[in-house]
Amino acid sequence: MAGSEELRKIVEEELGKLGYRLHSLRLTHGKDGSLLRIEIDREEPISLEDIVEASEALGRAFDEKDPIEGAYTLDVSSLGAEKPIPVEELPKKAGAYVLLSLLHPVDGENELEGTLLPMEGDSLLLEWNRKGRKKRSEIPLSEVREARHAIKF
Repeated sequence: MAGSEELRKIVEEELGKLGYRLHSLRLTHGKDGSLLRIEIDREEPISLEDIVEASEALGRAFDEKDPIEGAYTLDVSSLGAEKPIPVEELPKKAGAYVLLSLLHPVDGENELEGTLLPMEGDSLLLEWNRKGRKKRSEIPLSEVREARHAIKF
């Protein structure tokens, strides 16, 4: 059986060939066998077909290299549509619909959901709605605790 670093190396190599990044990998052992959970990511959205493609490629690599002893289940997933965004990457995300959690309230709100508008420097420009009225707020990056993509309904 391969060590965790060797297993990680196999997974990262196979995912890299397909244009994905490894977000997380966890191997757990139980009485019914092992479970290998892998979360993948990339800049573009990940579809069900992408998950199947990654699962099949990883399955072939594991069959060839046999890094896990005994029976195991492979569970490949993505971070989902509302995946986190590193705060430092927000200035590159103009046009994205996001949810920002703030350190200090803006107009009485600790969380703002809206569209990032193009802006340079150490601040963001967010267009959001409050009680049906569009607002634009300039928010210093240093005031953003965390951010994630959001789904607009």
